[in-house]
Order: sequence, then structure tokens, then C-alpha cells
Amino acid sequence: MLPNISLKNIFIVIASLFFYAWGEQEVVLIMITSIVVDYYAAILIEGGKRKLGLIMSLTCNLGLLLTFKYLDFAIGNINELLELLQINYSLAKSGIALPIGISFYTFQTMSYTIDVYRGNAKANRNIVEFATYVSLFPQLIAGPIVRYIDVVEQLKSRYTSLNDTWLGIERFMIGMVKKMVFANTFAEIADQCFGNAATSTSPAAMWMGTIAYSCQIYFDFSAYSDMAIGLSRVFGFKIPENFNYPYIAKSIQDFWRRWHISLSTWFRDYLYIPLGGSRVSNSRLYFNLILVFLVTGLWHGSSWSFVFWGLFHGFFLIIERLFLGKVLKKLGATVGHLYTILVVMVGWVFFRVEKLEDAITSLKVMFFIEKSDNVVTTAMYFNNYKWVIFILGLLFLTPIFKKIMLLKNSKMGSVVYYIALFALFVVSIAFIAAGTYDPFIYFRF
Repeated sequence: MLPNISLKNIFIVIASLFFYAWGEQEVVLIMITSIVVDYYAAILIEGGKRKLGLIMSLTCNLGLLLTFKYLDFAIGNINELLELLQINYSLAKSGIALPIGISFYTFQTMSYTIDVYRGNAKANRNIVEFATYVSLFPQLIAGPIVRYIDVVEQLKSRYTSLNDTWLGIERFMIGMVKKMVFANTFAEIADQCFGNAATSTSPAAMWMGTIAYSCQIYFDFSAYSDMAIGLSRVFGFKIPENFNYPYIAKSIQDFWRRWHISLSTWFRDYLYIPLGGSRVSNSRLYFNLILVFLVTGLWHGSSWSFVFWGLFHGFFLIIERLFLGKVLKKLGATVGHLYTILVVMVGWVFFRVEKLEDAITSLKVMFFIEKSDNVVTTAMYFNNYKWVIFILGLLFLTPIFKKIMLLKNSKMGSVVYYIALFALFVVSIAFIAAGTYDPFIYFRF
């Protein structure tokens, strides 16, 4: 245990920069640039040069995102337009690699300067404290997106008890099991489905693959959130939850209150509300929703499939406000739940399939609009182990896990719970050691 908060913060900054540089090498300089620029931008804002500081921060962070994440996407679309216009000229792509986690840490630093601009936070004059906030390695790569105002007091003073340490380790273990046992198993099933041409896959197999991918993306992302929350707690930080059983939602609006909470609330507070939120005319409200979810789609990736996925969710949010929300309430919770699951799963097809036209073909097969050769069937995807994980995974999408956690309240239940958790954690470590299939969905962010 380091004796004071300053040494603790210095240790975390050094460890975080080393961790990031280990995988990204010199790209760590991009994150350092964001830290330095936003540190001084906030001081400028508080010193009276409000617009200059804010513009400085937004230009830097959005400039980094546009350059590293969207430049080649824009060039590709310009080239397609030139080809369509039969202009014999094309722009060379930059070939710039996307720095892992750039979408997360740029959004964190922008929220800080915006909050200082709004008067919701004071500029931090201690650059080590600010660097600790931005670079905190447990959540650096895949979130959650942590706001400065939620951890400012913890940057200045924090204490980690043995109970905090244990709860953090337990949460990390749960996340590891989610990732290695559940997410990766669902990934194998989904990849087998989407790895084949949609027209050679039976409708039943395509649906099974879509269900598997829906489970994969939840277990994968919530696993990283669990591990980040757990590791952060070990170091004395209590960061916000990022998921709240999204697949029990009864509307798309409810789904976005439960899914990737740190991102949805970020867009609500820093884009939707500044645009006027819901306190505007209906036409402007619908425009705001479409714009927010257009940006949400682009945030997830630089392709038209992600754009369509975002607009797809925005469309259903609009029709829920127009009339569907009232209809769903009258029809009851079961109908609302089934509707939400169907919409979300259809949306995941656009999220999973790289090309928009291929996603549409997959959906045509799923809904029997286009015939398939039925070469690939559901029986090809499963063995006994995968069936067990598939069924357990579907159960763990529901709050039944909360009831399992209650086992810890009794002596016998606690023994059973921790034996099961340790056993599954050992299995997870074995999978890592064996170098088993281990995709990372959120590498593009």
C-alpha cells in the first residue's frame, strides 16, 4: 500500500501508460496529447477564455476521432462517388490504424471540459490527478465511459478496504467467466453462421446465429465492464455500472436505459439535451433523436452498416413516441418484451455483418423472403458443451443472476456459490492458457 494519494496516482498513471504502450507502442502519444490539451483547455475555460478553451478541447478530440476513425471511411466513399460519376481519379487511403479505446478516452476528456464550461466541475490544476482519470487502465480500452464529476473526489482521496478489494476481485472473476466461458462460446456459434453466405444457411440456422451474436455482444461487453469495475474497485475507484439486464427491456427506449448506460447517458447529456431534448416541437424532437442515433451508430464503427443500425434504433424510438409506446402498454409486458427482443436482434444483424447489402440478404433469409440452399443447419453449430452454455447464457440474461447472488447470504449457499465461481474462473484461465478462440468485439472503438 502506497502511503499517500499522490504516490497512488503516480503509480496508476505510470502503470496505465505502460499498459497502453505495451499494446499500442507509440500510439500512446495520442492519448497523452488528449490529456495535455484538455488539461490546459479546462484551465483556459476557468480562467475566462471559455470559448477558446472549449473549442481547443473539441477540435483536438473530434479531430483525433475523425482522423484515426473516419478518414479512410470518408476517402472510400469519396472514391465510390467519383467512380459513380465516371471521374477517373481516386484518393489514396491513409492506412492509419485505429488506436484501441480512442472513442472512450476522447469522450471522457470532452465530458470533463464541457462540464468545466458549464460550471458543473472545476478545472483540475494537478495534471497527475487528471492523467489518472483519463488513463485509468482497467476501463481504458473498453469503458465504461467515466465522467470526471463522478470520480473527482476519489482522485483526491480514496481508501481501499479488504472488503472493497475482495468485492473487486469477485467482480473481475465474474467478468472473466462471462468473457471466456460464455461470450467466446456464443462467438463460435455466431461466426459459424455469419461466416457462410446467407443464401447457403437455413433460416433456422440464421436465427440461431443471430441469437448467439446477441448473447455474444452482451456477455463480451458486459464482461469487460465487470472486469473494469472490479479492477477499479481494487484500486479504490467506484465507477458507474454499464448494463442493467437490457434484454428484459419492454421497449427500445427502455433498452437504451439498460444497454451501455455510460454511452447512452453521455449522448443524452452532451448532445440530445443541448439540441433541445424533448422540450421542442415534435418535428424537432424527431430530428434530435435521428441525429443522436446517427452519431451513436457512427461512434460504434466507420461503416454504413453501423449508420443504418443507429438510424434503425432511432426510427423505433420515434414511432414509440408517436403511437407504439401507448399500444405496447395496452398489450402488456410480454408483447412489449417480445417486440423489443425482435427489434434488437434484427438490429444486431446490421451490427454484425460488415456490408449493408449482405445484412439485408441475411434478413431476407431469416424472414423467408429469399430462398436458401440450406447447406448450413443448426445441428452443425452445437455439441453438448455448447448446448449447456447456450441454455445457461439465456438464463443469465435475466435477473436470475441476482437470485444466485443471494446464495451468499446463507453459509451453505455461499460455499456452493464460491466453489462454482472459482471453478469457472479456473476454466477461464485454462482457456486463456490454451490460446482458445478469443475475439474482441470492441477493438474498433
